[in-house]
Amino acid sequence: MVFPPFDPAPPPRRRFKAIPVRTLLPNLVTLLALCAGLTAIRMAVENRLDLALAAIVLAVLLDGIDGRIARMLKGTSRFGAELDSLADFVNFGVAPALILYFWGLQELKSAGWIAALVFAICAALRLARFNVMIDDPNQPAWAGNFFTGIPAPAGAITVLLPIYLNFLGVSNGLVTVWITFLYTLAIALLMVSRLPVFSGKRVGKRVPPDMVLLVFVVVVLFFALLISYPWAVLTIGTLAYLGCLPLGWLSYREHQRKDAAAFAAATPAGEAPTAPDHIQPGDSDHERPARLN
Repeated sequence: MVFPPFDPAPPPRRRFKAIPVRTLLPNLVTLLALCAGLTAIRMAVENRLDLALAAIVLAVLLDGIDGRIARMLKGTSRFGAELDSLADFVNFGVAPALILYFWGLQELKSAGWIAALVFAICAALRLARFNVMIDDPNQPAWAGNFFTGIPAPAGAITVLLPIYLNFLGVSNGLVTVWITFLYTLAIALLMVSRLPVFSGKRVGKRVPPDMVLLVFVVVVLFFALLISYPWAVLTIGTLAYLGCLPLGWLSYREHQRKDAAAFAAATPAGEAPTAPDHIQPGDSDHERPARLN
């Protein structure tokens, strides 16, 4: 036969590799945080601001443990890193902006909506800047103690300060709304700024044996106060955080000064000392390690 019949063999069946549970668990925590952020938006639309703020706080707590769980279980993945960024944008960019708008910024009409938009956009830019930055292997060890600009979760908790004060009895008049407008823009700009901010990532990784019971008591006491007096605790915590921002900048400059002095001392005589690139401010943005394979 000129053209014999041809019976092609069926293509081999592709077998997908089973995904270990240790990889799924951090992503499930991230999805729970995303559910909390979306629920906060719903509560804000229904004018149930106390539940909306509680959902944001829950999202912040979950965001603080998903990456740690991934590293402890060695379940990091590229998928988890991308999911974490998208969840952070919704939880700490969109949700706080909408909560502030439905609470009081809507009284300013277009101006209030612009403030909400600017905050959400700055949160997106903050996260995008982190995702595209490549860790410099020449970074000094102390650079990992600082963020570049206010991180998104801290920005979300901080920008909601006017609502905390309102629950404590501060009037929600037109003057307060205009102050909230300016305050929202200020926090948004701090998120995308090059301001060095204490990260606290290396605090509490190891606890001395004689301090374990004290740590348990402090943690239980904190959550008890947060549940019993949420607005007072959130207000005091926010003001303390804002007060620590200049201290982070001063600490960063002091590290730079020491590095520059050490570099100048190591420079041979007769050569003009030039500060190395790795001590320029804001080159490091170690908000969270990428959850990569």
